[in-house]
Amino acid sequence: MDSKSDVLINEPSLVDPFGRAVNYLRLSVTDRCNLRCTYCMAEDMTFLPRQQILSLEELRDVATAFVDLGVKKIRLTGGEPLIRRDIIKLVSAIASLPSLDEVTMTTNGMLLSKMSQPLKDAGLGRINISIDSLKTDRFKDLTRVGDLDLWHNGIKAAKKAAFDKIKLNTVILAGFNDDEVLDLARYAVDNDMDISFIEEMPLGAISSHERSKTQVTSEQVREQLEREFSLIDSVETTGGPSRYMQVVGSTSKIGFISPMSNNFCSSCNRVRMTAEGRFLLCLGNEHSMDLRQVMRSHPGDSELLRAKIVEALKNKPERHHFDANRTDIVRFMNMTGG
Repeated sequence: MDSKSDVLINEPSLVDPFGRAVNYLRLSVTDRCNLRCTYCMAEDMTFLPRQQILSLEELRDVATAFVDLGVKKIRLTGGEPLIRRDIIKLVSAIASLPSLDEVTMTTNGMLLSKMSQPLKDAGLGRINISIDSLKTDRFKDLTRVGDLDLWHNGIKAAKKAAFDKIKLNTVILAGFNDDEVLDLARYAVDNDMDISFIEEMPLGAISSHERSKTQVTSEQVREQLEREFSLIDSVETTGGPSRYMQVVGSTSKIGFISPMSNNFCSSCNRVRMTAEGRFLLCLGNEHSMDLRQVMRSHPGDSELLRAKIVEALKNKPERHHFDANRTDIVRFMNMTGG
């Protein structure tokens, strides 16, 4: 028998060798995407064969195992999670897990016009929506195939669905969109949303630009913002790597995710599962374990799955060592999960 009451686990269950408790899982449901953002993937991507991707049942089982081990928050990522067939069923299954505080999602917004309300009804709490330009031609250049009108329609639908919170995510690249920092922040503030500005990470080899020449630090972004906005430190956190500032006179917060300029590994509380079932212990390292093989070799053995997760966590590294001049990690973000 294997009910939750029979799982004898001491809280917190997932503690890495450096004393950091892990309570946040980013779970990728697909490596595929309906956009081809220049910093995220190559224009001509080769995606995994479908049989190598975790099934919905396997995704549910691995989510259950992590929740049994003390994870309180699960973010569904991709690729683009909304292109995964039956994603609403998966959201509902995960949201119904006892003791899970929250299920959230990161999406590019292209499909939100039709899927916002079903996602909310299924139990999705908060949603992060990527946007790197509010200029139609530039948006298409950065995403290679994106339609900004579809994105705006998605935002309207998400606001109508009344998620607990809508946050925008923006990667700022020098010479590409660094002149839109204020416009993007104004859009978020005017629409009562939060926004996080993210430093580009050297994940996967690309040909669209040289990362060492497009780096924009969080401090540089903040300097731009303070020309117009009054910002004060916020104590609020969403459990991720963003460090937030409150915009005075508004309900909005501005976050900074600074993997290049301000290493935040000492407070890391998260791990990732790739769409192919690899338990990834650090975004900037290759330490991992193949949980797909565990599940397919021992179907239904939840005790073994939990034991393997605990075993793998012993190899979580202390920190990442990103260098904009080198691409040490060959996997793209669509493979890793956002």
